[in-house]
Amino acid sequence: MLQKTDKKAVHITVHGEVQGVGFRYFTLRTAKALRLVGWVRNCSDGTVEIWAEGPSQALQKLLGAVRAGPGMGYVSHLDIQWVASTAKFRDFRIRYL
Repeated sequence: MLQKTDKKAVHITVHGEVQGVGFRYFTLRTAKALRLVGWVRNCSDGTVEIWAEGPSQALQKLLGAVRAGPGMGYVSHLDIQWVASTAKFRDFRIRYL
């Protein structure tokens, strides 16, 4: 079992053509497969926002997957902010505005 100090968090804003192409569900499946916790949501400005927590190696894998995207749409760039883990999430979910 991971100790709290082994966990990190990343806040990602995904830019490009990323809404209406299954991006949230792609992120949800990927994060769950990597055993990450947090959330993903569409934003009113057309971006997708992700908050993920877990081991650094799994977060790096998530970043790689998010950069590539689900195959439909287009990721132009990511805004990435590494932050301290909150340890308040139990699973990974889609959030709605």
